[in-house]
Amino acid sequence: MISILLISAMFTGVLEDARDRQDGAALSAQVAKLKAAAAKSPGAKTAYELAFARSFEAEVAMEKGDKRASAAAAEAGIEPAKMALATEANNSEYHRILGTLCGQIIPANVLAGLKYGRCAMDEVSKAIELNPKSAINHLSKGVGNYYLPSSFGGGIDKAIADFDAAIRLDSKMAEAYLWRGIALRKAGRNAEARQAIMKSLQLNPKRLWAKTQLEKTPEK
Repeated sequence: MISILLISAMFTGVLEDARDRQDGAALSAQVAKLKAAAAKSPGAKTAYELAFARSFEAEVAMEKGDKRASAAAAEAGIEPAKMALATEANNSEYHRILGTLCGQIIPANVLAGLKYGRCAMDEVSKAIELNPKSAINHLSKGVGNYYLPSSFGGGIDKAIADFDAAIRLDSKMAEAYLWRGIALRKAGRNAEARQAIMKSLQLNPKRLWAKTQLEKTPEK
């Protein structure tokens, strides 16, 4: 029998590979399979997996510049994320994915911050409270702060601090370096930004969006 840990690794690996290649069609196909699985076998695990896949679908749509599709995918993931939490209210990862999905809706419509900003902040904060040593929790908080205007409690400086925290917990987390570079570029610190993005690519050379972000980042 395949262990739960191995199933999880296989599950996330397929989605991460499609994300790295920005293969929206592959992600949509996985979402369809997971919707069918969740309908056939309702439960926290299947609901979470669907929400997780929706988050990746939203991420790639945003990377490709389709904000409307990104928001739609994220919003579709909120219900299954809440279903998972209804079963396991103290699961850190379930709180993180709900907060991430709420945060992914905001870039398509800044006014959505009024509705989803509090969800994004509260759920990821709860995830960190439950598991403060999880690097991905701090990464998710940083992405939320990157997109959330300072008037709603976010901001670039907070985002950079969150990405630094993620890296301290996991020095091989490519996504944390990538987002740190993106935030540093927005702060006008281009040389540092390039170093961070190049480190991300060193750790995960398949990530197409990281290559695009490096090309967009001036050397000085």
